[in-house]
Amino acid sequence: MAAEIITVSRFEIGKDKWPLTREEIMLSCEKSGAMFAINDGTLVQYPLNDLAEAQVKSHQSNGKPISIIQRDDPDHPGQKMSLQPLIERTQKLCAN
Repeated sequence: MAAEIITVSRFEIGKDKWPLTREEIMLSCEKSGAMFAINDGTLVQYPLNDLAEAQVKSHQSNGKPISIIQRDDPDHPGQKMSLQPLIERTQKLCAN
């Protein structure tokens, strides 16, 4: 089974909950259960769970920290926006 991939946008999630500096992002769930956000312009992968981070650290996958494109939380200075909306959407992909 190949990885499941969908594209989600700030419009779809809601601009108040959208955690990224980009307008849209691709989400993928690999057959291993590794979850990634993918920049549709550069195809850079950003790990969304521990399994994906472990794959990047062990060089099984290429990736960069998602904090690079994560928005600052306007309600909590010094913190980043929650990735939970993206993680939940990706978990649905994994369940398919």
